[in-house]
Amino acid sequence: MIILLFPPKWAKKPLRRIEEVFDCWFESGSMPYAQIHYPFTTTQEEFKNLFPADFIAEGLDQTRGWFYTLNVISTALFNDTPFKNLIVNGLVLAEDGSKLSKSKGNFVDPKAIFEKFGADAVRLYLVNSPLVRGQSLRFSNKGLEDVIKDVFLPLYNSYRFLIQNIQRYETTTSKLFTFDDSVFNVSNKNLNITDRWILAYNQRLIKFVRTEMENYRLYTVVNELLEFLIN
Repeated sequence: MIILLFPPKWAKKPLRRIEEVFDCWFESGSMPYAQIHYPFTTTQEEFKNLFPADFIAEGLDQTRGWFYTLNVISTALFNDTPFKNLIVNGLVLAEDGSKLSKSKGNFVDPKAIFEKFGADAVRLYLVNSPLVRGQSLRFSNKGLEDVIKDVFLPLYNSYRFLIQNIQRYETTTSKLFTFDDSVFNVSNKNLNITDRWILAYNQRLIKFVRTEMENYRLYTVVNELLEFLIN
């Protein structure tokens, strides 16, 4: 259908809409090529080094938006997907399960949350939630309080205990404390069984995290890290 529009003063005749106009998502779906101006100013070799991408990340609501148009355009042009891995996060909802909305005013200014709980607590709360599995999260201050109580306070108390003992050592010996990491080696026969267990646990954790991150299983990492830190 052709729609007649009110012509501006500079038009010599009525303007008409052209039906064959790409959807606004077309430019987003063209991102892998448009961002490097392929094929106009990018060589084929340069393009192959960047395509397909190792991963992309967006919210679940992009299933019918960006994810869809990326695949449609890439399949039409190259018969291939434009990414190797897809990281999908869920949606943050109000505590009662409703959608966060400016009109409802059912959300708190993020800056106020950061000032009250700290940015690190918010990060840990979100990354250790159903969001990283593509599921929704009912955001609550109680969840942030639990993160501080169960994770950050024990860590802080451990750090404070270490500093107090370092200060006591330096006061009683009149020597400056220096950390010698060569002592903490699994092959060191002078280490007691507890230190050996901690070092072995640490090495196992490093291997686990690297394997999971390389396979983009981010949702498995945080629990293992917290187990190591808290226990």
